[in-house]
Amino acid sequence: MKKQDSGMRLPLRLAVILSGTLLLAFAYYHINYQNHLTEGGFVGLSLLGKYVLGISPSLSILLLDIPVLIIAILFKGKAFVVNTCISVGAFTLFYGLMERYSGWVIDLQDNLPLAALLSGVLTGLGAGMVMRGGGASGGDDILSLLISEWKGIKVGTVFILMDVVVLALSLFYMPVKETLYTVMAVVVAGYVITFTTSLGKPKLVKAPKLQTSLGKPHDSTVM
Repeated sequence: MKKQDSGMRLPLRLAVILSGTLLLAFAYYHINYQNHLTEGGFVGLSLLGKYVLGISPSLSILLLDIPVLIIAILFKGKAFVVNTCISVGAFTLFYGLMERYSGWVIDLQDNLPLAALLSGVLTGLGAGMVMRGGGASGGDDILSLLISEWKGIKVGTVFILMDVVVLALSLFYMPVKETLYTVMAVVVAGYVITFTTSLGKPKLVKAPKLQTSLGKPHDSTVM
C-alpha cells in the first residue's frame, strides 16, 4: 500500500502533483470563488465551525488536518505525507498568486450549472492527479483515501459522500442555490477522481492492514 505508484520517477511524480495542485488552485479561485460556489470537506467544516462556534478556520483546519496526517504516516508512509505537504504548500502559493495578480475573471453567475460542471471536472482532475502522484490535496482527501482502502469503496464515492454531508450542514449559513450547485460540482468531481485514480489500475479491494487495524475495536464488541 505504501508503494502506490512506485513505478513513477520522482521528477514526474512532483510534476504530476504540482500540475494537479495548479488545476485545483485555478478552479477554486476562478470558478468557485468568483462565482460564489461554496465548499465541502474540511474547508466547509471549518466555515461551519466559525459560524456555530466562532472558531477561526485557520485553527480548525489545522486541528482537523493534524490527526489525519498522523494516521496517514502510520498507514501510508512518510513519503505520502511529504507529497501531501508539498501539494498543500503549492496550493497556498498558487492560490495566493492568482488572488493577487490574476486579472482573469470567469463570470458564470448567469450559468451556474456550467460553473458547477467546470469546477467538478477541474477539481476532480486536479485532486486525482495529486493522488496519482502519491499524495493528497488536503486532510479530507487523505481521509477519503484511507476509508476507500479500508472499505474497498471507490475513492470518488467516499469523496462525494463526505462533501455532501458537509454541504448539507452548510445550509445553516450558506445560500441554498449556491450550495446545491456545489453539490453538483462535488458529484462531478467524485466521478472524475475515481476515473483519474483508477485508470489503468486493477479493481480496488479492501486493504488488509487497514481493515485489520481499524476493525479490531468493532470485532471485539459484543452487541
